[in-house]
Amino acid sequence: MTESPGVLFERLLDVMARLRGPAGCPWDREQTRASLKPYLIEEAYEVLEAIEIGHPAELQEELGDLLFQVVFHTRLAEEVSEFAMRDVLERLITKMVVRHPHVFGDASVATPTEALAQWESIKQREAERTGHPRSAIDGVPRSLPSLLRAQRVQTKAARVHFDWPDARSAWAKVEEEVREAAAALATGEVERVREELGDALFSLVNVARLSSIDAEEALQGAIEKFRRRFAGMEADLSAQGKSVGAVPQDEMERSWESTKAHERRRAKP
Repeated sequence: MTESPGVLFERLLDVMARLRGPAGCPWDREQTRASLKPYLIEEAYEVLEAIEIGHPAELQEELGDLLFQVVFHTRLAEEVSEFAMRDVLERLITKMVVRHPHVFGDASVATPTEALAQWESIKQREAERTGHPRSAIDGVPRSLPSLLRAQRVQTKAARVHFDWPDARSAWAKVEEEVREAAAALATGEVERVREELGDALFSLVNVARLSSIDAEEALQGAIEKFRRRFAGMEADLSAQGKSVGAVPQDEMERSWESTKAHERRRAKP
């Protein structure tokens, strides 16, 4: 007979308690919140990679690893009597029910946009009741990758109608920021260059968002394309008995262009 998710979850909590117990694993027993931070981030990114690959078994495993990190952090809190898994689950369930009154109450929304606006409005009221008013763009962690954080901040601003009309309008801002970055480069002032490049990048994220493109994924795609073409250039030079770094710049450029042309030919139907 297959065990229920609830029973299996209880078993997972028991496994975690045993790993942290007196006769448990030396590695697990010495971990702290700080030491676990890199693993939490790593597991989250492995989940994202599994989603991109599109392999269900891989995604299943990575989601389990991410869940284990949640269980681990909760166990650490329980050990110092801060909160337990019951508290985490109760708070999560309550939040989901309260913030979906169109599902669990009498409210009504017709579109995903209306649902998000209602969610933000409820969060705002909750913050005001606790005496901690929040900005409309609060709630985006500083630890997010910069492009993703920029897109999330811009999305929150757009929900209160502070936004460009469309991607073409936002592109004009990109051109303006690029001109300012070029002027900063001409001065050689590092701080000014840093600021203007940041503005240009932020503006590019706006264009991506308004084009329904994930800026983080777009840059990852560009990085992967560069990596692939660089490897192709290395292979091309190796076939000639040469190596990168040991040939003139113009020869590397020719090999690079040859690799690009070969890749485009292969991509044609």
